[in-house]
Amino acid sequence: MKVHRGNFQSNITFLKKSHFFNDTSQRVLEIGSGNGTMCFVLKKLGYSVIGTEVNQDYIKRAKDLFAVDLVSVSEEQLPFETASFDAVVSFDVFEHIPDSKKHLSEVYRVLKPGGRYFFTTPNKYLNVPFEIIKERSITKWKTYHCSVKSLLEVSWLCRSVGFQVAFCSVPAVNEFFKTKLRTYIGNWSLAVLKFINPDKFPLFLRTNLYVVARKS
Repeated sequence: MKVHRGNFQSNITFLKKSHFFNDTSQRVLEIGSGNGTMCFVLKKLGYSVIGTEVNQDYIKRAKDLFAVDLVSVSEEQLPFETASFDAVVSFDVFEHIPDSKKHLSEVYRVLKPGGRYFFTTPNKYLNVPFEIIKERSITKWKTYHCSVKSLLEVSWLCRSVGFQVAFCSVPAVNEFFKTKLRTYIGNWSLAVLKFINPDKFPLFLRTNLYVVARKS
């Protein structure tokens, strides 16, 4: 069943490149599970997974589509015991959470020592211009991307709560990416990709940040 939320292809590539799939014995928490696609995939691979979601419609959809029961949570608070997960994952969720530092502190709390937080988030330097063009507004993007950050800001926030942080290079220019450009900017933007490919930019200028934060 091909029901994906967000850039599923790049998210799987990210987990592969960052060696997430090396150990199926991990107990995993997914924050912002959407319709439950990733939880479904990880469970099929043998992982013990708990998914969370703030949106009740997504919780119902995950149950209907994949028979996945998601835990209803608030934006920052996690209703789990300290040091109870080997890994936490989230994809295109970080930028929607108002208090980034509290969110990271909660993730740090529920991870076991040495546990890792794998997350993706748009890069502020490229996402803000894109959203302004997409919305035809200078400020509308702030209502949903309230915490979009740069690479340096993400790094500083992770380190401020005790994480060791690394960034993974993951190609973003795929069919999902091209469809977004075609839909929100126009076909001409695809021609520009032939000359300006963001996958060749330095990490701090990539369209998305792929982050691995390890609990000390």
